[in-house]
Amino acid sequence: MTPPAARSAYDASRTELAVLLRDEPAYRVRQVWDGLHRRALRPGEMTDLPAPLRARLDAALPPALIEAARRTADGGDTVKWLWDLHDGRRVETVLMAYPDRVTVCVSTQAGCAMACAFCATGQMGFDRHLTTGEIVEQVVAAVRAAAPRRVSNVVFMGMGEPLANYDRTWAAVERIHDDLGISARRLTLSTVGLVPGIRRLAAEPLPVNLAVSLHAANDALRDVLVPMNRRYPLDELAEACAAYVAAKGRRLSIEWALIDGTNDRPSDMAQLAEFARPLAAHVNLIPLNPTPGYPVRGSSPRRVAAARDELEGLGVNATVRTTRGVEIDAACGQLAAGPVVGAPRVR
Repeated sequence: MTPPAARSAYDASRTELAVLLRDEPAYRVRQVWDGLHRRALRPGEMTDLPAPLRARLDAALPPALIEAARRTADGGDTVKWLWDLHDGRRVETVLMAYPDRVTVCVSTQAGCAMACAFCATGQMGFDRHLTTGEIVEQVVAAVRAAAPRRVSNVVFMGMGEPLANYDRTWAAVERIHDDLGISARRLTLSTVGLVPGIRRLAAEPLPVNLAVSLHAANDALRDVLVPMNRRYPLDELAEACAAYVAAKGRRLSIEWALIDGTNDRPSDMAQLAEFARPLAAHVNLIPLNPTPGYPVRGSSPRRVAAARDELEGLGVNATVRTTRGVEIDAACGQLAAGPVVGAPRVR
């Protein structure tokens, strides 16, 4: 049976590409596939193909992401894209260049259903899952923009909960690893704590990194900050994380947004240390970034430094994440696919 036509270049499978190229020499499939992935080229840019074939592929394999806006910060080292999708939904991607690496932060959903109060994406609600191609194409766009530097790291920390869109996200991970050539050890999936997804991830063959957005280490507070905790409380989450660490031999990361007077007290750090130590986890402390729907402020620089020192004194490796792109709403928790002036968002 002929596979259904793909909506975009990166949603096309090899089988679909073979059907599209059935009147061409067999080697064209590999040539075009490598052009899309290894070389990050659009079909019309593949000058090793005949011009009529390039034109046909351009028409048959359109991009899934149409750039609606691009903003830069940090002297050009941080770039945020707002993309229009085929159905009017919008998502954002952030590229960050550092002296020793280039990282792209990709979205896996349009919106998010996790409803974390302090996160702009959670405040906007859930629209839909992204397709595998829509996820992969974000990385390809970053590869093109970063050149001649190489994108070395991919973090699934943009809009959405990756493990709630598990099948498409994992297919994207495999494509990024196998076809874009980025090592599994440089791929990081973030989750608010979907225990079944963590257990599935532990059984996968690729040893990707796991980051858990914890933000509170007692169930009463976490139920408020991260509502998914009501379904998968901390004891269950810790068990799943331990199983993942045992299966993969990778260090677990814990993400903790420091909120003034809410989860940044010495008692909060003591609870965090109790959770992190048995897992030998590394803690990333993130001063809360401002969002319109959550007026509480982030911890002061002095309190952030004190929290790090308290954790280290309790035997937990902790670092303070450098905040990038706050002025363009590109920092952690700020992605919301806001409308471009004159182009209202379609829901």
